[in-house]
Amino acid sequence: MTQAPTEGASGAGPGLKAGAIGFVDALVIGLAATSPAYSLAAVIGAIAAAVGVHAPGALLASFVPMALIATAFLYLNRVDADCGTTFSWVTRAMGPWFGWIGGWAIAMTGVLVVGSLADVGVSFSLRTFGADAAADNAWVRMPLAIALILLLTWVCVLGTDVSARLQNILILAQVVSLLVFAAVAIGRAVTDNSSLDPVDPSLGWLNPFGAGGAGLTTALLLGVFAYWGWESAVNLSEETTDGNSTPGRAAVWSTLVLLVTYVAVAVAVVAFAGTAWLTDNAGEEEFVFAELADRVMGDWGWVVLASVATSAIASTQTTIIPASRTGLSMARRHALPARLGRIHPRHRTPDVSTWLVAGIAIVWYVGIYQISDNALFDSLTALSLLIAFYYALTGIACAVYHRRHLLESPKNLLLIGIGPLVGSALLIWLLVLSVRDMADPENSYTGTSWLGVGPPLVIGVAIFLVGIAIMLFWRVKDGRYWQERPGLPDPDVVHGIRSGAADPDGLEG
Repeated sequence: MTQAPTEGASGAGPGLKAGAIGFVDALVIGLAATSPAYSLAAVIGAIAAAVGVHAPGALLASFVPMALIATAFLYLNRVDADCGTTFSWVTRAMGPWFGWIGGWAIAMTGVLVVGSLADVGVSFSLRTFGADAAADNAWVRMPLAIALILLLTWVCVLGTDVSARLQNILILAQVVSLLVFAAVAIGRAVTDNSSLDPVDPSLGWLNPFGAGGAGLTTALLLGVFAYWGWESAVNLSEETTDGNSTPGRAAVWSTLVLLVTYVAVAVAVVAFAGTAWLTDNAGEEEFVFAELADRVMGDWGWVVLASVATSAIASTQTTIIPASRTGLSMARRHALPARLGRIHPRHRTPDVSTWLVAGIAIVWYVGIYQISDNALFDSLTALSLLIAFYYALTGIACAVYHRRHLLESPKNLLLIGIGPLVGSALLIWLLVLSVRDMADPENSYTGTSWLGVGPPLVIGVAIFLVGIAIMLFWRVKDGRYWQERPGLPDPDVVHGIRSGAADPDGLEG
């Protein structure tokens, strides 16, 4: 099995634009893809309702599997700097069947979430300028959200360097505003200058097991969703300077920055508002931040609203990247139609797969919204199944791929063996618990039953079944990809020598 080429699927034509971005750009894109402000707005109330003052500890605990899987991404990227990430790595380690379905899971996360992110970006942008009535009107939001998706898709096609420059501005605005919000909220809490029920911060809040019980499981599931997205930096490995090392480092560092930001804001929110108010408003999603912005910042509350808006807008763009690059990687390995592997001759981006992802995402967003806005939220809940699945699959692939090198040193055993496997085990555990919770219709936003279970579970399972059907169809139509066999990394690469100096195929004979 050979390493994926950088040309189009046909083997001729331009490749992706090498060296288009550097470490800082990759770090920013990894941060932006998680949508920090929006993610916190969406989960902080529910986490506080689940574990009370231990919400910061739950976010700290959720970081553990993310950090372990980020390490797997770091080391797998070192031996295979392919923009398809999980798809390519799992194929190399475990064969084409697992690789294909892993790639499908990544692609579908973009389809499920892009429309919702654009919707939130439009809504909070309108609220920032005081247009609350327009923000509450679906017939105003939806056309604007569709226009925003099309605009940001066009920016993605223009070039990764163009996208990075936009993201640098957006991420700086949201992270700074979040940290300012956290500082002001904590300051007002400790001085009893809060209109709610402030609580003095305590180090004990960082203990995730303080609450215990089923609430901790719920909080961990929400925390994993909040951290999801950092791997977008690795999907740009073929377009990044030193692509076999820089993207992996950027992914790891992005999780660390997110940890600090999330824990700081969680401490601030709990300290300022107290758990009773957060619990009462847990079902209001982004409303929590909208309300706290006014209470904490006063006339400057628009700053926090703007941070959520820019967060969702930035993530709308960066979430398109993993899906489109995965489509490109799958097409050039003959796992999908070759047309999806087309690279624009001028902009050097995968324009066909990028527009296709956007188009399907728009259709999904409009279609699911016709059922209800709660159905849109249920489709987001289904994301946890896909996220836990392909993250866990990546961790397992890391240990399997490096299996002959695990006992060569304690570092190898820990970082490319035990660590990724523990991260995968934690995510599989959360995946099973998530399926259990989703089976109960009462746990869904719609509160209705689809086929006897909750809508999120139906959506998640249906996505996997559709993927399997497409995979089997393509296996019959074009079997070239399924001729690939699992391999092993060149030992020199594992020992830290750059892949360019090792076996050109990146594999042992």
